[in-house]
Amino acid sequence: MSNTMGIASAFVLSSLFLSPFAMASESPAFVAQNAARTDAYETSRDEMTAKAQNAAQPQQTSANQPQPRAEKDS
Repeated sequence: MSNTMGIASAFVLSSLFLSPFAMASESPAFVAQNAARTDAYETSRDEMTAKAQNAAQPQQTSANQPQPRAEKDS
Protein backbone atom coordinates (compact mmCIF):
# COMPACT_ATOMS: atom_id res chain seq x y z
CA MET A 1 0.00 0.00 0.00
CA SER A 2 2.84 2.40 0.82
CA ASN A 3 4.45 1.71 -2.58
CA THR A 4 1.21 2.70 -4.33
CA MET A 5 0.96 5.87 -2.24
CA GLY A 6 4.56 6.74 -3.11
CA ILE A 7 3.89 6.34 -6.82
CA ALA A 8 0.67 8.36 -6.58
CA SER A 9 2.35 11.16 -4.65
CA ALA A 10 5.22 11.26 -7.15
CA PHE A 11 2.70 11.55 -9.98
CA VAL A 12 0.82 14.37 -8.22
CA LEU A 13 4.01 16.28 -7.42
CA SER A 14 5.33 15.94 -10.95
CA SER A 15 2.05 17.19 -12.40
CA LEU A 16 2.14 20.19 -10.04
CA PHE A 17 5.69 21.02 -11.09
CA LEU A 18 4.99 20.67 -14.80
CA SER A 19 1.61 22.44 -14.95
CA PRO A 20 3.07 26.01 -15.07
CA PHE A 21 5.10 25.03 -18.14
CA ALA A 22 2.02 23.66 -19.85
CA MET A 23 0.07 26.83 -19.14
CA ALA A 24 2.97 29.08 -20.17
CA SER A 25 3.06 27.60 -23.66
CA GLU A 26 -0.53 28.72 -24.19
CA SER A 27 -0.14 32.30 -22.87
CA PRO A 28 0.01 35.22 -25.34
CA ALA A 29 3.20 36.53 -23.73
CA PHE A 30 4.95 33.19 -24.31
CA VAL A 31 3.75 33.06 -27.91
CA ALA A 32 4.98 36.63 -28.56
CA GLN A 33 8.35 35.93 -26.94
CA ASN A 34 8.74 32.72 -28.92
CA ALA A 35 7.90 34.54 -32.17
CA ALA A 36 10.44 37.29 -31.40
CA ARG A 37 13.08 34.66 -30.63
CA THR A 38 12.32 32.87 -33.90
CA ASP A 39 12.57 36.13 -35.89
CA ALA A 40 15.90 36.98 -34.27
CA TYR A 41 17.24 33.51 -35.04
CA GLU A 42 16.16 33.67 -38.69
CA THR A 43 17.65 37.16 -39.12
CA SER A 44 20.93 36.03 -37.60
CA ARG A 45 20.98 32.90 -39.76
CA ASP A 46 20.33 34.94 -42.93
CA GLU A 47 23.11 37.39 -42.05
CA MET A 48 25.58 34.59 -41.36
CA THR A 49 24.66 32.86 -44.65
CA ALA A 50 25.13 36.08 -46.62
CA LYS A 51 28.43 36.74 -44.87
CA ALA A 52 29.68 33.25 -45.67
CA GLN A 53 28.64 33.57 -49.31
CA ASN A 54 30.38 36.94 -49.64
CA ALA A 55 33.54 35.54 -48.08
CA ALA A 56 33.53 32.53 -50.40
CA GLN A 57 32.77 34.50 -53.58
CA PRO A 58 36.22 36.14 -54.10
CA GLN A 59 37.94 32.79 -53.60
CA GLN A 60 35.83 31.21 -56.33
CA THR A 61 36.45 34.03 -58.81
CA SER A 62 40.20 34.06 -58.21
CA ALA A 63 40.40 30.31 -58.82
CA ASN A 64 38.57 30.64 -62.14
CA GLN A 65 40.68 33.47 -63.57
CA PRO A 66 42.84 32.27 -66.44
CA GLN A 67 46.55 32.67 -65.99
CA PRO A 68 48.31 34.76 -68.65
CA ARG A 69 50.51 32.63 -70.87
CA ALA A 70 53.95 33.81 -71.76
CA GLU A 71 54.49 32.99 -75.38
CA LYS A 72 58.04 32.31 -76.49
CA ASP A 73 59.50 33.61 -79.72
CA SER A 74 61.08 30.84 -81.71
